[in-house]
Amino acid sequence: MTIDFEAFTPLASLAGGVMIGFAALLLMALHGRVMGISGILGGIVKPSGSGDVSWRVLFVIGTLVGPVIVMLIMGRGIDMTPVASGLMLPIAGFIVGLGTAIGSGCTSGHGICGLARLSVRSMSAVGTFMVTAIITVYIIRHVV
Repeated sequence: MTIDFEAFTPLASLAGGVMIGFAALLLMALHGRVMGISGILGGIVKPSGSGDVSWRVLFVIGTLVGPVIVMLIMGRGIDMTPVASGLMLPIAGFIVGLGTAIGSGCTSGHGICGLARLSVRSMSAVGTFMVTAIITVYIIRHVV
């Protein structure tokens, strides 16, 4: 195993983590909501009637426009390596969506916000996510 030191970006990663944490803090402080994308999208698709669709739409727009702004500032594209293609992509998306429904939240909600609140349910969910991810990667790379 080799380490690509050009891809190792601790300062950029730290800055991104701080921005995500700050966004989660603001959303909790200003709206009393956990920053989990499955819940945010769910509130757009099936509104609860409490009139909180506008901030959800703005959050999703920001999520989509943010990388474009970064590319414009940097003057180049963002390096990406697709991990799925063809039929595997919608199947994986369905499985992830099913998991967020069963697990009462997604990795961002449990991993960022739930762990920060020391939620036992979120600790259990994140542990389950990690074990499942490790097993899945092993099966995809070494068995299939």
